[in-house]
Amino acid sequence: MTTAESENLHSASLIGLTLGDYQILRRLGHGGMSVVYLAEQQSLKRRVAFKVLKSNLAEQESYVRRFHTEAQAAASLVHANIVQIYEVGNIQGIHFIAQEYVAGQNLAQFMQRNGNVSSGLGINILQQVAAALNRAGKQGIIHRDIKPENIMLAPTGEVKVADFGLARVVDQADGVQTTQIGITMGTPLYMSPEQAEGKAVDPRSDMYSLGVTAYHMLTGNPPFQGETALSVAVQHLKREPVAIQEHRSDLSAAFSSLIMKLLAKDPADRFQKATDLQESLRKLPATDIDNSWPDDLDRWDWENMSLANARVQATQQLDALMKTHTRQTGQFTLNRLWMLAAVIFFVGGMVLASMRYQETPLDLPIEPTNTIEKYDTVEQQYYYASILNTDEAYKCVEEYFPPMDSPNNNYYTLRAHQRLGDLYLTAADYALAESYYLELVLLGPEEQHFRGFGLAGLANIYHRQNDPKKVVQELVSLSEIIDQIDLKVQMEIIDRLDEDLRKTFAEQRAGATYQ
Repeated sequence: MTTAESENLHSASLIGLTLGDYQILRRLGHGGMSVVYLAEQQSLKRRVAFKVLKSNLAEQESYVRRFHTEAQAAASLVHANIVQIYEVGNIQGIHFIAQEYVAGQNLAQFMQRNGNVSSGLGINILQQVAAALNRAGKQGIIHRDIKPENIMLAPTGEVKVADFGLARVVDQADGVQTTQIGITMGTPLYMSPEQAEGKAVDPRSDMYSLGVTAYHMLTGNPPFQGETALSVAVQHLKREPVAIQEHRSDLSAAFSSLIMKLLAKDPADRFQKATDLQESLRKLPATDIDNSWPDDLDRWDWENMSLANARVQATQQLDALMKTHTRQTGQFTLNRLWMLAAVIFFVGGMVLASMRYQETPLDLPIEPTNTIEKYDTVEQQYYYASILNTDEAYKCVEEYFPPMDSPNNNYYTLRAHQRLGDLYLTAADYALAESYYLELVLLGPEEQHFRGFGLAGLANIYHRQNDPKKVVQELVSLSEIIDQIDLKVQMEIIDRLDEDLRKTFAEQRAGATYQ
């Protein structure tokens, strides 16, 4: 591979490509250092999370070293409550980590949808996270970034701790602590006082961060908030948290005391290691224990919360774009007469959401062939994809205009993903269709128009799979948000439902029950 080819591969989205044993299916999210994709490991026929070091960082030795250090630290931790690392490598200059894909949602997403967790569920989560930290502690590894976003809730009832990217490894022989890049790292809302000060940390720091997480999941808010990271850090250092029982009087005294002990400013006053926490959890009154587990986790997909936050920032633009029926697209330089006609059609007032979808089945999967022409703007690229109406064309919207680069790119990527879901539904590739619809459903409440299309798509999938229980679940969720959506888009969403579901939905809104 030439240098130019390698650079092009780095700069483009990897969706649709096959790298070694992994076929890249779609983007899951991104963080400060990496982009995460959903991929299929072809030799084992399993889905994996495929984490790729960002191309600009791959040129810096310190970041490459840190990226591989993360993988090595996490790979040594084999435990049911820890997201497993399968492989770390470098393919064609792309540094990657292939790791366990956890279907479900993280704790932050669960709280966003459901609010405070029950005492019993909170104890269940703490028990499993403590088990993960116990294993890490025995191997001299400190997580350093325990927070709701890094606690995965699987439909099977398992809790898995993810992202040991900030892990610090303690060398048992000489006591040397190796950290990455040499800066204070972590998330301010959940950072321990000693971590905020840049001091040496040990397993008790993870105990504090877990205490903040527990406080947040039980009360709905972390104990300390502020407008800046510095103001939050100062509160971790100087301010005592409000007693949790003032927010949750239903918690037992023993459980409340346990949470407040985790939040002690002085590490000597906390649980000294995860086994101590496990023992205290086991001693809680039997009335506190509840082994029930949420029954709706299987409808959610893992999305890195940094991507979700980026979408929240784009909300105002997205809403404005959604309500605008005509768009100024600038002067197009086109070499095809039909393309010009299509643009005139759009500018003439066509609402993009109301475009009908081609009913011709697709031959899947389609590998990128570099046959899709690139246009000057994301709007032009999306219009072009709408004319071709193929999965390759829609994937190129994201490939040529990465969603994290601007809110406008993110908006059209979501529209392209909506169309991809519909195409795969038509082709009866329900697994791929579901993954795109779930992405839309995961969006924030300000983006109800996309969520509506996602819920309608899921209802169609489960209807065609003869799963009435799941159909009911999606239609109920759709009925809860439909009135918050622009009337014209409401009609389009309802029209997308399979014919016999439309009547069911109308009856449900009138108070009928789906049989």
